[in-house]
Amino acid sequence: MLYLDHAATTPVRPAVAEAMAPFLADRFGNSSGVHSVSRRAKNALEEAREQAAALIGARPREIVFTGGGTESDNLALKGVALAGGNRGGVVTAATEHEAVLETADFLRRFGCPTGIVGVDPHGLIDPVELAAAVASDTKVVSVMAANNETGTIQPLAPLVAAVKAENPRVLFHTDAVQAFAALKIDVDEWAVDLISLSAHKFGGPQGVGLLFVRSGCVLEPLMHGGGQELGRRSGTHNVAGAVGMATAMELATDDRDRFRTDTAEARSHFEAKLSDRAERTVPEDLALPQHSHLRFDGINNETLLVLLDRLGVAASAGSACASGAATVSHVLEAMGLTPEEARSSLRFSFGWTSKLSEAEQAAEAVLEALEGRP
Repeated sequence: MLYLDHAATTPVRPAVAEAMAPFLADRFGNSSGVHSVSRRAKNALEEAREQAAALIGARPREIVFTGGGTESDNLALKGVALAGGNRGGVVTAATEHEAVLETADFLRRFGCPTGIVGVDPHGLIDPVELAAAVASDTKVVSVMAANNETGTIQPLAPLVAAVKAENPRVLFHTDAVQAFAALKIDVDEWAVDLISLSAHKFGGPQGVGLLFVRSGCVLEPLMHGGGQELGRRSGTHNVAGAVGMATAMELATDDRDRFRTDTAEARSHFEAKLSDRAERTVPEDLALPQHSHLRFDGINNETLLVLLDRLGVAASAGSACASGAATVSHVLEAMGLTPEEARSSLRFSFGWTSKLSEAEQAAEAVLEALEGRP
């Protein structure tokens, strides 16, 4: 299989699996206990927390381990909007991940004012428009660092500045799930209050993520119980997952320069082979180096995906199928693409294992699929 769907999930790095293995075997302890077996697990958990914090310029107590990016997004929005027993408003963008948009809709149904701002044809947000959506009762603004479908990189600094100028009390959250592999994250440079990450997007295990919560931010927990994570997320810790995530973060950070260079080279070569048949949705200088979101005019993306799968190429569509009816991607719709254009678009995403030779083979397979010869 020529795997070009790293934006969905990535292979686990061997060193990550090796680091996790002891905690799936003899070092199985519950980190909330008091005996030696539990203490070993607790020490590993806190070492992972310190490691993860250092890699993004945070303090260990600002790291909350979660079950993944979706939970981190939910905790950020619900946690802030409902903190202190006072419901507050949420402002976000039309191109956000469903984990943010569906959470915002949930909060709206429970009395929290919600504002959704639009984007330009490249998926970028106007800071003036974002600030204008902030009201006196807004408690949190959420804008993703890089889009999961198109790869559009959102310049956060002017957005954060505009929001804080409008209302300094508003907290700013960013979903950086897609961004971490390619972009350096420093919590002070980004000047945001909350950041969501997910391990499986950069060579870590599925089912574990984290939420950076700047000191002073108060959250209403989603999970109530034993009071783990300083009362912000109750439940038995996934020690193996936390160790795996911290290890993956360090490996991805050390590998970031090579990653950017190699994925950009593979993506550019892939796109060059398809230049007569496809058009990029977002200019490459505005997007993550590993994302190739292409439109094939006159081609149904679901049909193309089936043909590609038969040819051994894994990719994904910008639309999904729900209850038997084709649904246009909300991201592409917000960017102004017509339903026909959206349904002829595919996302190819490269990752830490991608090779130039694989990009060459994948491009040849796409050309073959376009000719309808699986």
